[in-house]
Amino acid sequence: MAHDHSAHAGVAGNGGADDGGHQRRLLMTLALTATVFVAEVAGAAVTGSLALLVDAGHMLTDMSVLVASTITAILMRRKPNSSRTWGWARLEVLTAAGGAIVLFIVGVYALAEAGMRLFGGRADGVRDVNLLLFFGILGLAANLGSIGILASQHADNMNMRAAFLEVMNDALGSVAVVVSAVVMISTGWDGFDAVAGGVIAILMIPRAIKLLHGAMQVLLEETPQGLDLDAVRRHLEGVPHVVAVHDLHASTVATGLPRLTAHVVVERGMTMEQAADVLHQLQDCLREHFPVAIEHTTFQLEPDGYEARNPEEAMHS
Repeated sequence: MAHDHSAHAGVAGNGGADDGGHQRRLLMTLALTATVFVAEVAGAAVTGSLALLVDAGHMLTDMSVLVASTITAILMRRKPNSSRTWGWARLEVLTAAGGAIVLFIVGVYALAEAGMRLFGGRADGVRDVNLLLFFGILGLAANLGSIGILASQHADNMNMRAAFLEVMNDALGSVAVVVSAVVMISTGWDGFDAVAGGVIAILMIPRAIKLLHGAMQVLLEETPQGLDLDAVRRHLEGVPHVVAVHDLHASTVATGLPRLTAHVVVERGMTMEQAADVLHQLQDCLREHFPVAIEHTTFQLEPDGYEARNPEEAMHS
């Protein structure tokens, strides 16, 4: 006897999070980021600052991630259908992975450019330090505004987390630009601009790696963090009338959507009512007794001694 339990009610891609709110917040953040990007490009051209140029490049990366995140938030509002049974939930993971890869590449490039300017004889001077300070403060103010917009919902899913990490990195980059300008005004050493550019790059790289690692865990269908499958097996085998559990698998579709499948061997001669009671107990067990509450479960009940027939044998019988 097989039973497929999937609590699709209320699920629209990401476990019921407010994707409409996500969309609005992402659009507001995108507008702020685009405005500051244009200003920083102009500022980098006027001042010749590497730190400001790298921060502008980072903002361009942010804009692409925010555009992708906004599109993802829109698509994730679409309900599952017969061709996409989980809706567009997995798209948030792909967006996060793509953004992380781009962010990593930009960080490595910026770090190499900073090294060339410091040690390769390309330490171009900043032409207007006061203007650099102005653009740094402008960028920081915009980033703080974006952080305020995204902060309340940044942990809802990987899509929002990716966008929040982007603006957090931007804020740190703007701080580096401001510090660079202040140091150059105080000391007159133009080389500190390249140091600030390198610092911004160093801030980018580990966050990109962390985000990519989280996305890969989902794409590789690793067991959700905090869920011990050996403990799950023991717990399920402790349910009355359950003899053994095999083919136990757990993975994550998207943020807030863990799933589990298992073949459950039960005692022979059970009635339909007893089998239904076993299923309820198995489902309640996974919802209530583990750090990761799993609502989406698929159990195949098999009578003790049952052996799956080979499809080729079934065709000839």
